[in-house]
This record gives sequence, structure tokens and C-alpha cells, in this order.
Amino acid sequence: MDTVATMLKRILTLMAGAILGVTVSAVALRQAAAWGWLPNWELNRSAGYVRDVIKLVNDNYVEADAVPFDRLSREAIRGLVGSLDPHSEFLEAEDFHFFESDINGDFGGIGVQVEMKDGRVMVIAPMAGTPGERAGILRGDEIISVDGRPLAVTGPMDDAIKRLRGKPKTKVEVGIHRPGTGKNLELTLVRELIKIESVRTAHLLNGHIGYIHLVDFSARTGEDFLAALERLLNQGADSLIIDLRNNPGGLLDAAVEVAEPFFRKDELVVYTRGRKPADQEEYRAAMSGEPVELPLAVIINAGSASAAEVVTGALKDTKRAVVVGERSFGKGSVQSVFKLKHGEGLRLTTARYYTPGGESIHGKGITPHVEVIMSPEEDNKLRVQRARTDITDRGQFEQRFGFAPVEDRQLQAAVDVLKGITVLRERASPGTRP
Repeated sequence: MDTVATMLKRILTLMAGAILGVTVSAVALRQAAAWGWLPNWELNRSAGYVRDVIKLVNDNYVEADAVPFDRLSREAIRGLVGSLDPHSEFLEAEDFHFFESDINGDFGGIGVQVEMKDGRVMVIAPMAGTPGERAGILRGDEIISVDGRPLAVTGPMDDAIKRLRGKPKTKVEVGIHRPGTGKNLELTLVRELIKIESVRTAHLLNGHIGYIHLVDFSARTGEDFLAALERLLNQGADSLIIDLRNNPGGLLDAAVEVAEPFFRKDELVVYTRGRKPADQEEYRAAMSGEPVELPLAVIINAGSASAAEVVTGALKDTKRAVVVGERSFGKGSVQSVFKLKHGEGLRLTTARYYTPGGESIHGKGITPHVEVIMSPEEDNKLRVQRARTDITDRGQFEQRFGFAPVEDRQLQAAVDVLKGITVLRERASPGTRP
């Protein structure tokens, strides 16, 4: 009996020790994870949960063909990243390719600017020296099909653009309807590398006020802007308007390149703050020599965002420009681009940027010095007018678009501001050129 009792006691002791050991191990694991000793423990546990759910859906959904593992995993990634903020996104291979093309300012295509009008894709103008121009595509032509497939009347214009674009040296069949003659044409074009111009227009107003309209911030924007600025100064510009309305932004480096001609070397233009040391960065003017000093106005509206706000904030904070128009969009975040497998990519918010004075624009936007509010109807009409400077006859313009050209009150306010600055400078220094 003593032997049996002794053995039972030993067994109970071992069981208690095992249970205690498991409990201690679990507590130790949780504590180690909390202290950072097991950095992947939470990650592996969460990833395992997602994996279980994906398998459950794949095993049980009524339509097996609709839930392959690769599709479910991509949708999971898309939802994960898209839930963070409006500017972070998962890009599948085709979308990532188009994203890189737009950022670089180059893409394969036929070289025509298009617009959507009454559900139809209309040609604004063929770009000089491109396949579209050489094939005889004209302003006002309607694109009705691409590679034999009709364009849906209610379809998005992005669909037409994607189908017109492609690798350089590849062929594309474009169906054209020419309203002037009522004829349909089938054209075979060979795509080429098309370079996007960031400077929509650059000319003199009233004979002496320089005007530059920037439509985005891509890899060549700084170079294009400097060339336009130098050309206007050589033509005798004594003041300058930078039009950033409806400019959605783009590359932060491009914004710094646009601002720095007006800054002294090593002067702070913008800085960023994020979680990692690499995201704590200061962007300073790198150009040598004396900065360009002349009366300067910047026009913005609710469509001015990101890099457009960097330029505006830098010039406003340092009192180098008068800002005219409406409060800007308020996108003060920096997105980093990560390449993934299979040609896919991730655009992720990694930092916020700040103006030289330490102001964060994110969620607040930039308030103009001179507020001029345009109605949505005015803004839409002006967007068409700015894109169609090729039509100078008012009657022809009204016949083409169904409305007479409207006054650009924001631009006129910027002109009036510069005139006022010029008068004040002349009074402060009689006999000198402003």
C-alpha cells in the first residue's frame, strides 16, 4: 500500500509540475512579447488568424471559382491598407505600372489629350510630334473604339486612357468619329514614349506679369518650371503668378525644386516627421547664387493638394508670396512607395510634412491672404477654359462648349495684388525699377 501511495503521490506531483510549467511558460511568453523579446509573436498570431479566415472562406463559399487563395489574399491586403487613410493603397501590377508612369512623367501612348463630354471621349488636342498628330487626329474628334472594342458611353474615361496606353512600339487600332464630316475613321497607330509636360502654359499677362500654370509635380517638373521662369524673365517679366489650382501634387522633391529659385542656398523649404529616423528629413534650397526676387502671387483652390501645398506653404511662411484664392485641400502627408512581388506595389503614408514655420497642413489646408471663392459652376467652366486656350474666338468657344467664357476672378485678383505691390515699391523707391 505504501508503494502504491508513493507512486500516486509522485504522479500527482509530476502532473502538478507539468501544469504549473505550462502556465508559467504561457505567462512567460506573454511577458516576453510585451517586453519585445519575441517581436514576431503577435504578428504570427494575427497572420495565422487571417490565414484561418481565408481558408474558411475558400472551403465554404458557395462559388468555389470566385474565392481562389490569390484573390482572397489580395483583397485582404487591399482592405488592410485602404483602412488606414485615403492616401494609402495596394496597387496591383497594372495599376502600379500606370502609377509609376504618371510619377515619372513618361508613358507609352499615342499622344492625345482627351476629355469626357456627354458620355463621349473627345480629343482636346493632339500633342505635337506624337503618333496621334502624325495620323491626322484633330481637335474635336470623338474616340469611339480601341482595338475594335467600342467605348462604353457610360464608362469611366480611365478605361479609355488605359486602353490607349501601352508599351512603346506596340500597335493600337483607334476608331474615330469626325463630327465635322460625319465620317468614321479606323486608324492604326504605333505607340511611342510620351512625355508629360508639367507646365500647362507660361506667358506674359498685360505685357509684364509672368504667368505659369503647373498641373502636377512629376520627375521633370522642376526642370520644366525653371525653363519657363527663365524664359519669362528674359521676356521682361517684373512679377510672377504661379497657378496651382486643381494641382493634385506629386513628388515632394519636385515641389522643393519649384520653390528653391526664390530661396537662398541652404534655407529651409519644408521638413517631414515620421516614426523612423529616415522619415525625419529637412529639405533645403540647393541652388547657388542670388534668389529670384520679384513680386509673387500664388493661386490655389480646394483642388490644390500635397506638393502644391508644400510650395504654397513655403512661399507664404517666408513672406515671399501673396496667396490668392480658396483654402487648399489639406493633404500634408508623405507617401512612400514599396515594390512587392509580381510587379505589384504599396503606397503607404510614412510621414507628415511641415512648412518652414512649423505648421502642419494636414487636414487644415492653407488659408489664402486674399480669399476669392468661385462657385462649382464657375470652377468647372474655368477648368475647360484653361485647358482650351487654343480657342480664342468667343463665338466658336460658346458653340463648342455651350457657354460663353467667364471671368477668372481669382486670376484677376492676383493681377490686382501684383499691381498694388508694384505701386507701393515705386512709391518707396521713386525713380527705380520695381
